[in-house]
Amino acid sequence: MTALEPRDTDVPRLDEDIDVPGLPAPVPPEGILGRTYRALSIGIVSVVFLIAFEATAVGTAMPVAARELNGIPLYAFAFSAYFTTSLFAMVLSGQWADRRGPLAPLAAGISAFAAGLLLSGTAGSMWMFIAGRAVQGLGGGLVIVALYVVISRAYPERLRPGILAAFAASWVIPSVVGPLAAGSVTEHLGWRWVFIGIPVLIVFPLALALPEIRRMAAGPADPEAPVEAYDRRRIALALGISLGAGLLQYAGQERNWFSLLPAAAGAALLVPAIRGLLPHGTWRAARGLPAVVLLRGVAAGSFIAAESFVPLMLVTQRGMSPTLAGLSLAAGGGTWALGSYVQSRPRMESRREPLMVGAMVLVALSIAAAPAVLITSVPVWTVAVAWAFGCFGMGVVIASTSVLLLKLSAPEEAGANSAALQISDGLSNVLLLAAGGAAFAALGGGAVDAAHEVAEAASASHPGAFAVVFFPMAAVALAGAWVAGRVRER
Repeated sequence: MTALEPRDTDVPRLDEDIDVPGLPAPVPPEGILGRTYRALSIGIVSVVFLIAFEATAVGTAMPVAARELNGIPLYAFAFSAYFTTSLFAMVLSGQWADRRGPLAPLAAGISAFAAGLLLSGTAGSMWMFIAGRAVQGLGGGLVIVALYVVISRAYPERLRPGILAAFAASWVIPSVVGPLAAGSVTEHLGWRWVFIGIPVLIVFPLALALPEIRRMAAGPADPEAPVEAYDRRRIALALGISLGAGLLQYAGQERNWFSLLPAAAGAALLVPAIRGLLPHGTWRAARGLPAVVLLRGVAAGSFIAAESFVPLMLVTQRGMSPTLAGLSLAAGGGTWALGSYVQSRPRMESRREPLMVGAMVLVALSIAAAPAVLITSVPVWTVAVAWAFGCFGMGVVIASTSVLLLKLSAPEEAGANSAALQISDGLSNVLLLAAGGAAFAALGGGAVDAAHEVAEAASASHPGAFAVVFFPMAAVALAGAWVAGRVRER
């Protein structure tokens, strides 16, 4: 620098507030709870809070519901029905929101979510209960993608990390209170009230959020552009991915030679659907958007697949009660929110890629550390500590992939790309869960029947069966660290 060149400190930056004598003092920029965004932020965060509470509460009541409806053989379908219909709804919501705006799919999704809960809560048979879960999945898929489009259109880029961090924080209370509240309600009032009670709470976010969405994010991204017709090919592919995922789940549960037929049919449906619905280059982690979408699936699938076996491992191998085993993961809700908060800090924007790489390494280490409790001399609280660190890493990665996806998407593509992100998330969950479950069974893992006491299955579970789940998932998460290094476009 020569003497004639001004120093950085001598010249005000254009993005800084400049106090000029005679002019009003500059107004600090609004946050997500500023006057412009307050009602919208509270409304959409309330929607996520209710979805989180439902996810934690319904899982607690589900075994009791299946027993009373004589539906233990169909127990797994109560979960897969939600998953398979939500995959289809994600694609539909993306197209709907891109063409007409997010208001209609969000309202329809919340309504379907509530209707599904009521249908399950009043079901007289297990098949009716499963039908309610399928309707609920349609609503959940519509809502989650529409919310991403709302964020893309209503919030400036500087506020998006903050509102996504608020989404993560809204899971903290449900992750701790949900199972305890649902257990108490199930014990004293019955499992049906867990399902029937939640729709009543939906009135508040609807009344608060929908008017603000109509004001700030309604209609197509470009009102002057002609509205494109719905892409029927993508909708057909969405049906294929839903059906294929359901067939693979069914095949993974059966574990016999005949299950190879639905497994082959599911794979035949999934391959073209995945190629058509995810960005080109996703499976080779092409830089930019494809790597972001792949990273979301790698992170979510490996972590959730491992987490599903943690309570079972603590109950069958260390003799903990189901309640204590579940609460051992409760601290993760707080650290997940903390990780999401950390990535939302403005100074982290320039460091986002190395932050995500480090977060995925942390996730891999936490998964690998969890099966240490298979050694009886290792304290059981080791899992709680390891999982708290892993959840911190997940909070960083999940929120960051959402931020990057919206940053890399044109406004008219936010719906389709958000749907791709959610499909990668959901599909990896079922594929890695199916793989982990098959490995667990092959090495002598005991299947815990919801109709029996957990202690009866303890003797059937072999420690090596748990290790063969956790260590491969840790390897998948470690591969995610490499993918995280490719999320930036060069």
